[in-house]
Order: sequence, then structure tokens, then C-alpha cells
Amino acid sequence: MAFTTRPEIAGTFGVVASTHWIASQVGMAVLEHGGNAFDAAAAAGFTLQIVEPHLNGPGGDCPIIIHSEKTGQQQVICGQGPAPAGLTISHVRDHLGLDLIPGTGFLAAPIPGAFDAWMLMLRDHGTWKPREILEYAIGYARRGAHMVGRVRATLDTVKPLFEEAWPTSAQLWLRDGGPQPGKLFANPILADTYERVVREAEAAGGDRIAQIEAARRCWYEGFVAEAIDSFGRSFEALDTSGRRHKAVLTGQDMASWRASYDKPASVDFHGTTVLKCGPWSQGPAMLMTLAILRGFDLASLDPNGPELVHLFVEAQKLAFADREAWCGDPDFVDVPMETLLSEAYAAERRKLIGETASMELLPGSPDGRAPNAPSFADAIRRSQEARAAAGSGEPTVSRLGASSGDTCHIDVIDQWGNMVSATPSAGWLQSSPTVPGLGFCLGSRCQMFWLEEGMANSLAPGKRPRTTLSPAMALKDGKPWMSFGTPGGEQQDQWQPLMLLRMNRYGLNIQEAIDAPAFHSEHWISSFWPRGAKPGKLVLEGRYSAEAEAALKAKGHLVERGGDWSEGRLTGARREADGQLHAGANPRGMQGYAVGR
Repeated sequence: MAFTTRPEIAGTFGVVASTHWIASQVGMAVLEHGGNAFDAAAAAGFTLQIVEPHLNGPGGDCPIIIHSEKTGQQQVICGQGPAPAGLTISHVRDHLGLDLIPGTGFLAAPIPGAFDAWMLMLRDHGTWKPREILEYAIGYARRGAHMVGRVRATLDTVKPLFEEAWPTSAQLWLRDGGPQPGKLFANPILADTYERVVREAEAAGGDRIAQIEAARRCWYEGFVAEAIDSFGRSFEALDTSGRRHKAVLTGQDMASWRASYDKPASVDFHGTTVLKCGPWSQGPAMLMTLAILRGFDLASLDPNGPELVHLFVEAQKLAFADREAWCGDPDFVDVPMETLLSEAYAAERRKLIGETASMELLPGSPDGRAPNAPSFADAIRRSQEARAAAGSGEPTVSRLGASSGDTCHIDVIDQWGNMVSATPSAGWLQSSPTVPGLGFCLGSRCQMFWLEEGMANSLAPGKRPRTTLSPAMALKDGKPWMSFGTPGGEQQDQWQPLMLLRMNRYGLNIQEAIDAPAFHSEHWISSFWPRGAKPGKLVLEGRYSAEAEAALKAKGHLVERGGDWSEGRLTGARREADGQLHAGANPRGMQGYAVGR
């Protein structure tokens, strides 16, 4: 049996795993009170906005993969809002003179997608009313939640920015000294916002569906949209460009959009069918990785040895290169998904993996098409310039707020077999100034667009930025087996396939697969401002052996060591054929927990 920090949770009634213990307990409380997995995931998701405000917020995004026992189907709910109508390449590049969309402030704000994603799921699959779902988040926002240390650490990096340039954020987050690790901190303004949403929902009458539709209108056409529109027009926010910009997002943009359903993308991996969001996410990069790796005899390799790490990272380099060249919103670009996920294409890509580490970005040519990827050399240059600026003491963090956020994740399985995998993120407290009267800020996902025409992820109004958010689900024998996911930006689709591989090829359970040493690459072009790349960089968790490190360096990998428990924030929940439920959560950071009975 492999080492674990805690037992894998087991039960038959229900399991919840998330990146914060309070959210996990909220989800379980909903199950205990008769709610289903969809009710539980939504209540936990809204709670995460309160307990992990540095990782997500009401103005952020949330892609969700669901399995409904009633319909027998798996669906993606797209909670990734698109670019506003006025956000064009010409506006940003020609009118404003920028070559990248900033990583903070107003310009990078898409239409907030998380709220409607949760509400769409509740309307069609849940059983609870908006008040029942939101009362947990309202309670924690009103009375306070115990803050983890990372909230304070994040605020310390952006405190000068808040004090000098984002006064509304300072008023909320720096009041009375700001959140302190392990102490209660409330957000009464956000509590007021959600209470008003509930009141306006209930004004529609007693019908559950009518209340949910009223809540959606309230958010996207009512007082929430009005406050966002007014603040965006009246305030200029300092961002990572070093300049101040008003918002492009308007109330009309919000009124014109709603979350939608999508069909999952999938590949088979040694008897397991893996489901991800489509090419408007980076999920296909994980699927392409698995397609390449299934041609190797992985089970014969040491699960923590250098050969496995080498094959895995080299497969990822090829998959993420194709992400850059081919993946974007399929409503705007023709993505050759069938070919990219085919065995014939994977076999061709597999041949490119050699005995030494690649230092190139090598997108393929599916169906004979010529790839159109961003310049790798320019990305490398941007990384070098960012390092030089940091080394010279330029105020890239404290003054401009170049402090990236992260993400949350929730997995739920209920007693009936319904399953949810959700990855809420963005709208974190440091992404843009707090909107007066709402208690939250806008997201910054549009920083992931390119400002050159003709690429898969080039900016266009109404287009979804290719998000790094990437929930996952897996089937066995055509039946839902596991929900899983992780925070981590580019690392999400690195840590998740590693977790699955350890379960599928080495027989580990969820907790064992999460606890095992992990790694990540920073080889390809980052999705986040300043869109850099670090060819060959491989970060090993400190528990890898010195022999493994030496062998990887001998293959040409530029190895760096992290802490012993520094890689991965995974959670997962699975349902076996006999109905038994299991779940696990990441011990790193000491806040992710799985619960169940």
C-alpha cells in the first residue's frame, strides 16, 4: 500500500471533496438535508467565494461537468463568460497601444460566468431554491469565516496598490488591518448583495424555477449589472500595463449572455473514458497527453522514476503546443478536435519523443493544416524581461498588482449517483477593484487572448477566452466513475493526468494518487500575463530522489526542486460499480478536505 497522509474517505450515502474544509462541510450538510449533488456543489461553490476570496469570487468563471442519473448523460456547463462587445484587437492594440491584455484591472474583464453556471445547473438538475443554496455563503459573509494564511499573504503583496490606486478594494480588504490567519473576517457588503438577490428571487413567487430565473435576471439585467456598468464607466483602474483604463464590459454585455450546455470532449485511456471541457478550455491538452502516453508501457516503469517523468513531460510539451496552435472557442474557429484526439494523430506525435528533453514548441499539423501558434521566442523574451524587472526592483508586484490568483475545485457524488466536477475561479480579490455596493470584483480571464489576428485564441467580441479552468470526469464501462480536478492554472492538466495515471496504471486509490510526489513543467507559453515561457524548466517536488533528479538533468531537463509538499492541489470522488463511494483531497496547504459517509 502506498503512503498516505490521511485515509481515503469511504461511504455509501454521499461524498464531497473540495479545496477548503468549510466548503466540503457545507456540501455535505446539503446532502444530509436531502439535497442532491447539484444542490450541494452549488452551495459549496458559493461558500468558496467567501472562504477562498484570493482564489475565486462572484465575478469569476466556473466550468462544470455533471452526470445526471435522471438523464443518464454527462454534460458540460460553460460558465466561462466571453469578451465584451467593445473589446476588440483594434481597441486594445491600436487605440490603447498595448501588445498584451493586462493581467489585472478592467480591460481583462469578461462577462462574469460563475453565477449563471450555478443557476443553470440548479434550475435543470437541482431541487433547492436560491435562498436555501445561498444561505451558507450569506452566513459566512455576514458573520465571518476563518481566513487561511494565503489570504493575508496575497493581500500583503497588493496592499500598496490598494492604498494608492484601488480605494474601493482598500476599504473592504484592508479595514481593521485586513484578514488575519486563523481569524474571522466578514464581507457584509457581499452578504447584502446575496440577500438582495434572494429577496428579488422570492418576489417572483413560490415556484423554484421562477425564483432561479428571477435571480438570473437580477444578476445580469438588474442591480448587479447596473453597479458593474456604472463603476466600469466612472473609474480608471491601474493595471499591469502601468496605466489606468476604464472597463469595456457594460451592462448590455451582461444582459446579452447566459451560461450554456456543451458536449464533453473525451478520450479512452486503458479502459477509462476521460471527459473534459471543449477547446475553449485547455482540457483537450490533458486528453492529447493521455492519447500519446497510452502507446507506452507505463505500468512497467517506476511510478516515481525518471523515465516516467521524462515521457510524461515530453508528451505534455507536444499536447500544450497543440493547445496553443489549435484550441480556441469553437464558435469562432474551426478546431480539428476529432483528429487531435485520434489514435493516428497520437501515434505520429508519439514518434517525436526522444531520449532527451525537447527545447522547442512543436505544434502538429492535423489533417495537413499548417499550425499558427504564437511566437515561442517572444514568450521566452517576455519571461526574461519579467525576471530582469523583478531583479532590478521595478514595482511589478506591489505597485501594479501583478499577483496572480489561483483556483478552487469541488467534487460531489450523492446517494443516487449524481456527480459534479466544478472548478470555480477568477474574480479573486486582487484581480480588479472592488465594485462599490457589491463586495466583489471582476475577473481577468481576457488576459488569455492574443492580440494578433488569425490564431485560435485571438481576441474577438463575444468569444470565450481559452481558459485554464479544467474540471474532469471519468467513466468505466460507460458508467460514471470519478469526478476530479485541481487548482493550478497551467498545472491543472498536468497534475490531473498524473493522478489518473497512478490510479489507472499503478492501482493507487484517490488519496494515494494525490499524496504521491508530483512535478510540473513551465516549458510552453503561459496563459497568464506576461505570457512567458521557460523552455525545459521542470519543477520536481522535493520528495523525488537525488538519483531521479540527476537522471532527468542528464536528459537535458532544467530541473528545479520545490518543497517536499509543494506540487498539486487535487481532489477527487469516485463511485464503484457496487455503489460504494470514495473521496480524497490534497493535504498540501492544509485546507483541502474530503468528507462523506
